[in-house]
Amino acid sequence: LALFRFTVKRPFSTSHSSVDSKEMKKFQLLAHKWWDEEGEYAALHSMNDIRVPFIRDTLLSMSSNYHLGNPLSGIKILDVGCGGGLLSEPLGRLGASVTGIDPVEDNIRTADRHKSFDPVLAKRIQYKSSSLEEIVEESMETFDVIVASEVVEHVADLETFIKCCSQVLKPEGSLFITTINKTQLSYALGIVVAEKIMGIVPEGTHEWEKFVPPEELEHLLESNGFSVKTVNGMLYNPLSGSWSWVESTSLNYAVHAVKAAPWARSHATDTPPETDMQQPSATAGTA
Repeated sequence: LALFRFTVKRPFSTSHSSVDSKEMKKFQLLAHKWWDEEGEYAALHSMNDIRVPFIRDTLLSMSSNYHLGNPLSGIKILDVGCGGGLLSEPLGRLGASVTGIDPVEDNIRTADRHKSFDPVLAKRIQYKSSSLEEIVEESMETFDVIVASEVVEHVADLETFIKCCSQVLKPEGSLFITTINKTQLSYALGIVVAEKIMGIVPEGTHEWEKFVPPEELEHLLESNGFSVKTVNGMLYNPLSGSWSWVESTSLNYAVHAVKAAPWARSHATDTPPETDMQQPSATAGTA
């Protein structure tokens, strides 16, 4: 859950703020509750059961060089909108070097405090109170992997966000996104049932107008130099409190995209459109 609001930068502007203050206040009130596994973020805790293996196994399938016990050793990951560190920590335990950023300072304080209980994590993870936009200049092509889990539905200017992801990601680096589709079903279940009736997430957490259809996200990624490799549907069962992979993307979905190498981008115009992108499951089950 992240709270980025990107603005078009005016020439000679001295403002570096890209964060929506209304969204910040909304999540600031819950900053101390990140690690309550039965509380407001219970669904995010259980999402780790499928999103962590998805990230791990995808990265391992792309590399023959990994360490047993620390399979992600040597991989630099940026966790955008890290919140209290719910995803940063398991990625750190897998051996990755993780940088978590979030514009809400109280979230970062909570994340820092929690990682301090584990000396291994304290060395592998660093947190910073920042928007993605603010670290671009110092972090050009720095990261092997970017994770933006449950983030893009809080972004005002999605294209700027994707461009910033591309700028701080190394060529051939991976971008993982999980988010919510913009369908009638997602409004009924994601807003009405989840927020107003069952209280799975706090009321007002999401705005349906900001939900992103997978087709729109794929188009934005591909027009900004990414090749979309996977689009998988996700489903949360509120009775069992567990997530599973499903064919339909009409509610939640996960995307894996790879930033094109420089030579691939420079020759993109020479490539016939139908051989441009490899999308094994990009259209499967889309709503």
